[in-house]
Amino acid sequence: MNSTPPSPPGRRLLALLALMTLLGVFPVDVVLPSLQAVSQAFSVSLVSASYSVSLFAIGVAISQCAIGPLSDRMGRKRLLQAGLYLSIIGAVGCTLSGDYISFTVFRILQAVGCGCFVLSQAIIQDRYSDHRRNTLRIILTTASGLFISIAPLAGSVLQNFFGWQGSFYVFSGFAFLAIVLCAKELTENRSKPPLPGAMKSYSILIRDPRFMAYSILSAFAFACHFSFIVVSPLLLMNRLGLSEYGFSMVFLGYGCAYLAGGIIASAINGRIPTRTQIRVGLGLIGLAGGVLVVWLTWTVLSITALLVPMIVCTAGTTIVRPAATCAALERHPERAGAAAALGNTLLFAIGGAASGLIAMMEASLPMSLGLGFIGVSLCGAVVLERLSSVAAEPTATPP
Repeated sequence: MNSTPPSPPGRRLLALLALMTLLGVFPVDVVLPSLQAVSQAFSVSLVSASYSVSLFAIGVAISQCAIGPLSDRMGRKRLLQAGLYLSIIGAVGCTLSGDYISFTVFRILQAVGCGCFVLSQAIIQDRYSDHRRNTLRIILTTASGLFISIAPLAGSVLQNFFGWQGSFYVFSGFAFLAIVLCAKELTENRSKPPLPGAMKSYSILIRDPRFMAYSILSAFAFACHFSFIVVSPLLLMNRLGLSEYGFSMVFLGYGCAYLAGGIIASAINGRIPTRTQIRVGLGLIGLAGGVLVVWLTWTVLSITALLVPMIVCTAGTTIVRPAATCAALERHPERAGAAAALGNTLLFAIGGAASGLIAMMEASLPMSLGLGFIGVSLCGAVVLERLSSVAAEPTATPP
């Protein structure tokens, strides 16, 4: 895809990538505290209101699968701008909806637009040199964790001051700012000659065992983070009795863990090989699971018993994800859009399945969470070992 040599990182491009990361958090994590208000506004049950979140996730997954390979053929800029405009229309439409059906339709429209955020990975692949790519992905992974950690508090503040529409107003403002940055910073550089269609691109990617292995390793690491996000209300609010404010404060601490993980990942980036970085990260995830299991065996559940292992686990996650993502996308730089979309789809598919499985074991929480971390570490080690046995092959498959 990239016919322009990688450029050194500029502040506006970094700001655009960070803004895309932030916008990816808003439609789900920041909206969650307002679900009760949404259900009351449209006279539907809380369960029905929560369906809009599920439909949003499905819409994003389907949208990004189309946007990724299309961007390899048409260029990143026009698809990113179109997605941002569409997401704004959807967000504004949600605030103006008079009934729940209209709200849901506009929510799906917003989701289709938000599928363009997958292009952040492709843009990094296009615009940055090898060492800078991993550095940028470490920064964005850390930023994502920080944004998610402050999301409950931000959502509560917006709900208190502006009602359930508040998060949609702020999302629209940030999305418009992203459009401005996109117009100033990105240039079109589509593939020459054009790449084959989406199905052909995905077929090539799926048949590449190294691409799939690295993508799965990134998804394994994400599954640990996502599982904790999903079960944290059960543990912190239901079991430990924290208020919404207390829950938000604990998540701020979790954000600090992401920051610490980013510092560690940055320190070892470029100093040790990619596979060694992944091995270290998987080891930390396994260690976190072991600490959590042993701690719960000898003591009762507490905030400390949860946060200490999660700090260790988060450090491992922040090391594995950027390294594995870089290794996967470097396999097929000419179809970085499709590769980013497939990798992101695997990320949420595996993360969703793992978190759902752990949440189903509510009676054994948080022991099942610790055992899940150990399982991820062991499965990741097996995948990494299989990678070593794959015969050396060209970096990318010809289009």
